[in-house]
Amino acid sequence: MTQPFGQRVLVLNGPNLGRLGSREPDVYGSTSYADLVERCTKLGRELGFEVEVKETNSEQQMVEWLHWAADEKTPVVLNPGAFTHYSYAMRDAAAQRSAPLIEVHISNPYAREEFRHTSVIAAIASGTIAGFGIGSYELALRALAEQLTQR
Repeated sequence: MTQPFGQRVLVLNGPNLGRLGSREPDVYGSTSYADLVERCTKLGRELGFEVEVKETNSEQQMVEWLHWAADEKTPVVLNPGAFTHYSYAMRDAAAQRSAPLIEVHISNPYAREEFRHTSVIAAIASGTIAGFGIGSYELALRALAEQLTQR
């Protein structure tokens, strides 16, 4: 098995995730977005990844990032935020993936309001990790490392 040393990985975050730490801390915890970025990049380095963490409130921007990732064969950790439940444009962009894509959620959508129980992304993702707080991202990065070393 080969190590994914130097492999670029995108960690993409949808709407409102830039407000981590102040947004509903009872649901999303007290970790700030800056802390999330630091934790992802640090673990990424340990796993041999070059992690780039991005956040947008724009569906168009997210679609463009997913197109870029598909064109560049770049693995993605994706927290679609509210786009999870209705963005078919994002789903179609993510379906073009040419490398693993792992959907993540900080909270467990199935333990929340009923409208959050549907993900249009899950069916085209390599897998979904949810409900482990910020640790969901760390689990996703570890899963990516495992998938990439098995190739």
